[in-house]
Formats: sequence, C-alpha cells, structure tokens
Amino acid sequence: MVDDRLPIIENEQNVETPNRRGPQDNELDFEPVGCTSACCNPTSSLHRFLALIFMCLLGFGSYFCYDNPGALQDVFKKELNITTTQFTLIYSIYSWPNVVLCFLGGFLIDRVFGIRLGTIIYLFILLVGQLLFASGGILKTFWLMIVGRFIFGIGAESLAVAQNNYAVLWFKGKELNMVFGLQLSVARLGSTVNFWVMQPMYNYVKTYYPHNTIGVVLLLAAGTCVLSLLCALILGWMDKRAERVLHRNLNPGGEIAKLSDITTFKITFWMVSVICVAYYVCVFPFIALGKGFFMEKFHLSPEEANSVNSILYLISAIASPLFGFIIDKTGRNVGWIFVATSATMGAHSLLAFTMLNPYVGMTLMGLSYSMLAASLWPLVALIIPEYQLGTAYGFCQSVQNLGLAVVTILSGLIVDKSHGDYIWLELFYLGWLTIAFLATTVIYVYDRKTKGNLNMTPAQRIEYANAMAATLTSDGDNAGSTNEYASDQEPLLSN
Repeated sequence: MVDDRLPIIENEQNVETPNRRGPQDNELDFEPVGCTSACCNPTSSLHRFLALIFMCLLGFGSYFCYDNPGALQDVFKKELNITTTQFTLIYSIYSWPNVVLCFLGGFLIDRVFGIRLGTIIYLFILLVGQLLFASGGILKTFWLMIVGRFIFGIGAESLAVAQNNYAVLWFKGKELNMVFGLQLSVARLGSTVNFWVMQPMYNYVKTYYPHNTIGVVLLLAAGTCVLSLLCALILGWMDKRAERVLHRNLNPGGEIAKLSDITTFKITFWMVSVICVAYYVCVFPFIALGKGFFMEKFHLSPEEANSVNSILYLISAIASPLFGFIIDKTGRNVGWIFVATSATMGAHSLLAFTMLNPYVGMTLMGLSYSMLAASLWPLVALIIPEYQLGTAYGFCQSVQNLGLAVVTILSGLIVDKSHGDYIWLELFYLGWLTIAFLATTVIYVYDRKTKGNLNMTPAQRIEYANAMAATLTSDGDNAGSTNEYASDQEPLLSN
C-alpha cells in the first residue's frame, strides 16, 4: 500500500509514484524492498513483538541479581558475620547513588546518549558492578561487595529508565499498559527464578568451593547480566533500523531537554512520584527481609520461606500483562491505582495481624503490585511530552531510590531494635501505604477538576486527543506539538 507521507515524483510516463531510492538502499525505504516478510517490516505486529521480547529481557539480569542477597539472607549474615542492619546496607547502597544519578541518567538519554547507546552503557556498568560484588564474596571482603553493589545500582536503575523509554517509543498508545505489564512480568520472572535457584545452587557449589561459595554463586548469577547485554545490542540494531526505515522524528519542534524542565511538570506528575516512593517502599524492603520474617513468625524452613517470599514475584510475572491488557481495554488508570493500594494494605494487615497461611497475603500483595505497576507507570507518558520522558522517568526512579535507601535502613533498624518483632515493621509499611492512597486521591481530584485524561476510558482519550489536536491546530501552533496527544491513539510504529 502506498504511504501518503512519502514525497511524490513523476516517472517517465508521468505517473505519480512514491519516491523510492532503489534496491541498493532498501533499508531507507518505508517498506523495504529486499525483505518483505512481516518480521523485517518495522510497522508489522510480528516485528514489534520481536522487539518487545528483547525489550523485556533487558531487565531480566538486573532483577535476577538484585535479589541474590534476599534469597541467601541467612547465608550472608552467617558467613560474613553481619547484622540485619548491615545486611540491609547491601540493598540501601544500591539505592543511594540513584537518588541523583538515576535522574541524571534519564537526562543523559534525552540529551546526550540517546536511548540505544544509553541502554548499552548502563547494562555494561551493571555487569561490572555484579562482577565486583561477586569478587568481594570470593575474597570475603564486605567493603568490596558494597562497592560492587553501589556500581550495580548505578547501572540497574538507569537501565530501568531506558527500558521505560523504549516501551513508550515503540508502543505508546492503547498497547502501552500491557507492554509495561509484560516488562514487569519478565523482570519479576527474573526475581522469582532467583529465589528458586540461588539456595539450591549455593548448596551444590558448596560441595566444590566450601570456603568462597557465596562469591562463586554470585559470579554464576552474572551470566544473566551478559544475556541482557546481548539483548540490548540486538534491540539497539532493530531500533536504529526502524528509525531509518520510518524516518522517525519524535521531536519535530526541535525542543531541547533541559534539567530545568522538571520545574514545569504538573502536580499530577509529582503525585505519581510520591506514589512511586510510598508504595514501593512497602514491597522491596519487605521482600529483602521477608525470609527472616516468615521463618520467625510462621516457623518455616529457609527453603519454605524463600518459596513464600518469591510468590509475589511469581504472581506478578503472570498477572502483570493480564492487568495491563485489561487496563488497555478499560482505561481508568487512577481507579486501578486506588484498588491496588487498598489491596496491598489488606495484604500487609493479613501478614501482620493474623496467622493465616502466608501464601494468602503474599498472593494478594502480588496481584495488587501487578495492578499498580500496570496502571501507574503509563501515566507518566500521558502527562509528560516525549522529548522529556527520560528526564521524567529518571526523576521518578531517583525519588523512588531515595525512599528505598532510607526505608530499607529503617526497616533493618526496626527489626533489630524490636528484637525480631515484625509487627512494628508492618505498621511502618501501612503508614506509607496510607500516604500512597492520599497521593492517588490528589491525582483524581486534580485531574477531574482540570478535565484531564488520566482516568478516562480509551474511547474518551481518543476524543480528548482529537479535541486537543484541533484546538492547537486552530490556534496556529506547530503541528509537532500535537504529537504527545495524537500518539495516544495508536501504537507509534503502526501509524
């Protein structure tokens, strides 16, 4: 089918045809001549699905290695002779550098590296950090492990920003919620596999390397980071080709991203950032200490405690794309955030105040966590213009890491000071969830007052986008300024 965006020239018979450059320049054509199969055409669903596979695998190694300490909590404390507070430092040191560097990493994607080079650089940094972490384990040098974890965190969180940008770039529109859900699904699959295999792997390796088992196991785990780096290289090639084939220009107005752009963001964005902190600090620090919690309160073995602890990741791996698909069809993102926050409060209450089988509370937490992730993160793409998305997602990751760094340390202190009485820790988390609920209320009220599109159905968002585009056109604005609204109607590469 002839694409009407291509310039028209006249051939020798005065018949108008699309201006194609010849077979030798197939890759510059909108529809490549040399390869007409669906897998080679960037506009086809199959090609975009292949890109999505590599896009999801970008974070597999990061999430697998992130929870290596959580799966071996008792081993770390025993072999390294550290307290619970020192153990939580392994997690908090991951977050501290990203209070600033994650925001900077997102800005560098917008302004300097671009998404492709940025993704590769951040994955390489992540791999170096994991190798140093493993080296510290082999040498039984705790400070070297902390340095490695510090470097690992710099790469991992900036990688998450790049991964979000890739999702918006290829799928902004009615598929975006499902894509975010699928990315979370694969990431959580990495975490789930970690909890399944790390203890058995440790037991196996210990028979061959009894004196530096932790380090060898962590070194083997680094292989997943190598896998993710290979996926980044392949996806970068695919994205470069798609950009050339489609003559893609996401910023026709030529706007330049600046750090000061953050001061222009709406209150809805700031409330999304609050939720990023207040909700996630009730999940990840809890998982980091969950093994000890389940062994202490429910008298489970280390293997059983790991199984219960990993159920959240397993549930979210399955449920995240399903919730994303449902939210794509129904819209109403803010309403889903309300439900997710309330359900998580119920899950923590069950674990804190009852002796009900812990699988029940963790299953409920996994479902609500999946619901929140699939509904919250796409809101940023509805609030912020595309050329500022790296900065916006970077800021969200930064404040989230600030919260995780502080709350993880406080969680360890609460457990140590209360002599293993986890009820105080659960009350602490319930307080944070109340803050997340209040921030969601602010988003709902402000969006309703300003007649925004954050809690609309897909059909209402299309009408909203058309109305905004018509208004901007009638006002004589640059046509490119309607991009952030028009692109909500269909996936970017199918336009």
